[in-house]
Amino acid sequence: MDIQKGDTLVMKKKHPCGSNEMNVLRSGMDFRLRCAGCGREFMIPRSKAEKNVKNIIRPEENKD
Repeated sequence: MDIQKGDTLVMKKKHPCGSNEMNVLRSGMDFRLRCAGCGREFMIPRSKAEKNVKNIIRPEENKD
């Protein structure tokens, strides 16, 4: 799965705050994610994150 810095992940399970969207701050063996609802930052192993991703929203690139 190709997840990059700046992507927004829609997860299968909700964060305790109620949001299921996470922003990717860092990718590698672990992901550093920020909850789009409450702003909490946390680290999660790549294997666990990839298993729980429902959809990936990529930021739109400027096409000039």
